[in-house]
Amino acid sequence: MYDGGKIITGLIIGIGLLLLPFWPIGNKWASKPPKPELTAKAKEAGKCVEPKTFIRQKHMELLDKWRDQAIRGGNRLYINSENVTYDISLQNTCMQCHSNKAKFCDQCHNYTGVDPFCWDCHIAPKEKK
Repeated sequence: MYDGGKIITGLIIGIGLLLLPFWPIGNKWASKPPKPELTAKAKEAGKCVEPKTFIRQKHMELLDKWRDQAIRGGNRLYINSENVTYDISLQNTCMQCHSNKAKFCDQCHNYTGVDPFCWDCHIAPKEKK
């Protein structure tokens, strides 16, 4: 090979650039997600409208379903997996227990890098002290 050293160096740099998006920058992969802050009402209730694992993974799907049922279908009641009925309302159901938007919603959404569009239509709750 005439330029074997240059070719091997180029291959190493090329592979390094290809793998760069998968490299954990700033040790973000090792950090744990923030623990959301619950209100006294949420701590007293001890559970959400669905189990915690479901809510963590699929709360946006649930909220989209609620929107379709309430606004488009006129149904304002939600029956959960345990046959308990809740009002379909972000303000009057969810935000009653999770009123601290900055410490409950924003922490996790910032950690995961998502920008939900909830507050495009809904009024963001005032922080309760």
